[in-house]
Amino acid sequence: MKTLNLVKKSIAPLALVAVASSAAMATAATDTTFNAIYTQLTAWSEGSLGKVLAIAAFLIGMAAGIMRQSAMAVVLGLAFALIFAYGPTIIDNIFGFAL
Repeated sequence: MKTLNLVKKSIAPLALVAVASSAAMATAATDTTFNAIYTQLTAWSEGSLGKVLAIAAFLIGMAAGIMRQSAMAVVLGLAFALIFAYGPTIIDNIFGFAL
């Protein structure tokens, strides 16, 4: 009996999330309110500004790693560099943007 109640309690929120996400995807596909801002921010992050930020994050991480004699700062700098470089593409694929 406890298992049945647990299943009922876990299915209801999952169903609600599924319905809400499908409605959000339908709205996101037709909404063009922020297309100009989205396009500009994507161009900045994928263009020269994104490359400068990625290189700066990596270099700052390298410097902090040398000063602290720890590889963790280098890993964080590299992680930020990867996020700057590939973040917009990952976000596009997750949310299914198609402008």
